[in-house]
Amino acid sequence: MYMCIIKPRSVLCILLLCVKCIIILLLYSCCSDAFSRQILYSVSEEVSPGTFVGNLARDLNLKVDELEPRMLRIVSASIKKHFDVNIKTGALYVLDTVDREELCPNNNACTESLEAILNNPLNVYSIEVKILDINDNKPAFSVNSQNIRISELTLPGAKFALLGAEDPDVGINSVSTYKLSANPFFNLEVNAEADSAPFPELVLQKALDREKQAELQLVLTAVDGGKPQRSGTTNIIIAILDANDNAPFFAKQLFKTQVLENAAVGTVILKLNATDPDEGVNGEIIYTFKQGQKGIADKFSLNSNTGEIQVAGSLDYEEANAYEILVEARDRGQSPLASHCKVLVEVLDLNDHAPDIKLSSLLDNVKEDAKKGTVIAFITVQDRDGGKNGKVRCFVSQNSPFVLESTQGKYYSLVLNGALDREENALYNVSITATDEGVPPLSSTAVLTVHISDVNDIAPRFPESSVSVYVKENSPAGALIASVSAQDMDFGENAQITYSLLSNSNMPLSSAVSINSVTGEIYSMQSFNFEEMKTFQFQVQATDSGVPPLSSNVTVNVFILDENDNSPIFLPPYSEPGSVNSENIPYSAEAGYFVAKVRAVDADSGYNALLSYHITEPKGTNLFRIGTSTGEIRTKRRMSDNDLKAHPLIITVSDNGEPSLSTTMSIEVVVVENMDSLQPSLRQVPVKEENFSNLNLYLLIAIVSVSVIFLLSLIALIAAKCYGTDGGFSRSSAPVVTTHPDGSWSYSKSTQQYDVCFSSDTLKSDVVVFPSPFPPADAELISINEGDTFNRTQTLPSSTKVGDLIYLHICL
Repeated sequence: MYMCIIKPRSVLCILLLCVKCIIILLLYSCCSDAFSRQILYSVSEEVSPGTFVGNLARDLNLKVDELEPRMLRIVSASIKKHFDVNIKTGALYVLDTVDREELCPNNNACTESLEAILNNPLNVYSIEVKILDINDNKPAFSVNSQNIRISELTLPGAKFALLGAEDPDVGINSVSTYKLSANPFFNLEVNAEADSAPFPELVLQKALDREKQAELQLVLTAVDGGKPQRSGTTNIIIAILDANDNAPFFAKQLFKTQVLENAAVGTVILKLNATDPDEGVNGEIIYTFKQGQKGIADKFSLNSNTGEIQVAGSLDYEEANAYEILVEARDRGQSPLASHCKVLVEVLDLNDHAPDIKLSSLLDNVKEDAKKGTVIAFITVQDRDGGKNGKVRCFVSQNSPFVLESTQGKYYSLVLNGALDREENALYNVSITATDEGVPPLSSTAVLTVHISDVNDIAPRFPESSVSVYVKENSPAGALIASVSAQDMDFGENAQITYSLLSNSNMPLSSAVSINSVTGEIYSMQSFNFEEMKTFQFQVQATDSGVPPLSSNVTVNVFILDENDNSPIFLPPYSEPGSVNSENIPYSAEAGYFVAKVRAVDADSGYNALLSYHITEPKGTNLFRIGTSTGEIRTKRRMSDNDLKAHPLIITVSDNGEPSLSTTMSIEVVVVENMDSLQPSLRQVPVKEENFSNLNLYLLIAIVSVSVIFLLSLIALIAAKCYGTDGGFSRSSAPVVTTHPDGSWSYSKSTQQYDVCFSSDTLKSDVVVFPSPFPPADAELISINEGDTFNRTQTLPSSTKVGDLIYLHICL
């Protein structure tokens, strides 16, 4: 159980406080019906009568229709009634013009108290109308002029109080500031305190000079803050007491001027004009540069009398774009006084510097297989000019696989933008042009030489895919027979070529030829025999030294040229070993009687196998002749009784080589009376027959070869005739053999003409036609066409017709 101890005095205080609160509540409750809250309105002074002030019925929470029965009226404490109420609308309005200055003189706040009285029941309402000030009065000075006496020895900064103006308006409509007419000596300082009106003071700014101006007349203007503003003025007459103490004066402390950086020496950029109110030497001014300004005297000069600043040296915006110059103005008085100002000279930039291109780094060599986007070089481009004159645009020359990319401000990268081919361009002279945006624009160009390094991307190439080589048979081993050369468009090791032979499965190539791996010269390793091998083929490979190596081949066709190294050989029956060659002819044989025909072959070819037959023994015989081409032995005339019965003949067959090779044989021709009872006078020597001699083998091979060639030629001719080709057997190129007046023969075919070979002891008709199945090796096979003409056509067999094949033995 808690116990509370309270002092008796405290209990008494609490009881008194409670009683007081109860009494206040009772009083408020009793009076609430008779009095209400205070109503506040505001209205400007000088408004017209009838001006609406406020809706009193609404603000009193009354109905308009009860205002008249309850006899609403307005009571004012003022002598003059300024406000009234319209009982039909409940509006409070201005009854008479209100003058705030008259109603509330010398008061900043002005209100008029009113009472609104209602009867039945009786109610009284308090109304306060605040009268708002308007600027209907102007400031006014108590005197028209104020006289002040000031010694010219008075130091600047001295203050002199002035009489202020008065304005019956209040607040902002009252005097707010003062203005002083312009003058070079005094300023006006207005002091204002929170609870008082502002008051003006004159402040001496510089020393006065009575000799120059003995009196100053100023105008002091008081201005209120109303709208519109109102003002009042008074004259300030200042009498200056004599003293001579004035320093030169600049109109301002900082002068700014501009000059082009290419301004000529002597150009006036600024004229300073300091003033000194003194007279005589005390008012004469000398202008000088303040000492200690480094470099100013080299660029500018100052006329000490006129104050003109001129250009004295060359200016360069890139060296200095502005100069600060301190100038001193000093009078010529006994104790000279001086003042200073600062001149800021701005140097205007001209576009007098072209952009500067500097190479930061460059790859020594760029591989021709470099990828697109490879950075080739870093370039720095700067322009010493400023503004637009220093803004630079860069680009590379056209037809170049490079582009410029801006990396950061003045830095650029030269980047590969296309494919490279060293074989087309081993180096590029890349022209980089930088142009600024000045007027006129300036530009500069730098040429970067970019070397392209080789990549082994091109194989060696031979001029032709095949080479024909002609080698004489029996040439010594080790002879140079050919030389091949390949070209490689690469460079350095990639273009160093090594030659080698590719193996040939048909023959052991190493035993036939060898090659110099460096020069490509091909040498024979043996002596070739045309009769054994007429041609062979192999390949030469050219390989470069690149990594990986590349190569290409050329086919070499070797043709063996025949030499006259084989003598003619007579064919059987006159070449059989151990036989005695004899022929019988009748005594009654006519001229041209066919006695015998000898045949020979030569293992050589061409002219070396072109054979001719001659009777060498007995010399000067006039009984027999032999066809030089045919080998036919015939009688020249009829027999006579004086002729011998037996005629031994030595037959020689010679080839057409250089030197010519020949073979001889003997035939004995026996003249008999009766061929039926002919008994051979010469007995044939029996010999042992061999089943198959070597000579028979050679003859068989020769016959088979000639037969095959003949058949192949015949097939070719038939095919050409069937398909209407323009070959040598067509009608348009028909062969013609012609006998000339001098006795020579010629054979014409197409556009070529050949001489026909014959000997003096051979009839010309024997030269033309070779119906024999074994023509000479160099006889040409021709076709008889309709319209062909031959001289001595009686030599053609009577059975010859168009389409037959004949041989002509011709001399090329």
